[in-house]
Amino acid sequence: MDLAVIACIAAALAAAVHGYIFVLETLRWEESGTRRVFGTTPEQAALSKQLAANQGVYNLLLGIAALAGVILIVTGVRGPGIALLLTITGIMLAAALYLVVSDRSKGRAAVVQGFFPLVAVVTGLVALGQSV
Repeated sequence: MDLAVIACIAAALAAAVHGYIFVLETLRWEESGTRRVFGTTPEQAALSKQLAANQGVYNLLLGIAALAGVILIVTGVRGPGIALLLTITGIMLAAALYLVVSDRSKGRAAVVQGFFPLVAVVTGLVALGQSV
């Protein structure tokens, strides 16, 4: 089996997670359910709304870039597609690692944020080796 397919699926799932994070951080930041997820009070959410929205847009752009890599691979532009996929999912994975290293209590969030990028990076690297 071509591991690029698994890398594409994992990257698409990572993009979906990052899209959901965008919704939480940008569109629903001050809602009670979102505040529960992030452990913020109404006052903290109001004060950090702009910062959270900026971070949400960053997450959305990561997801879009991951999907661009998937589209390149699926349409036959394999080398550049894998390179883009590896770059973006590597960034996602690095952000998840930073999250857990900087605050051990964020382990669950780091797993949610980093699992699919990890799968994409590992399978993408193997797929890259297969195509050389």
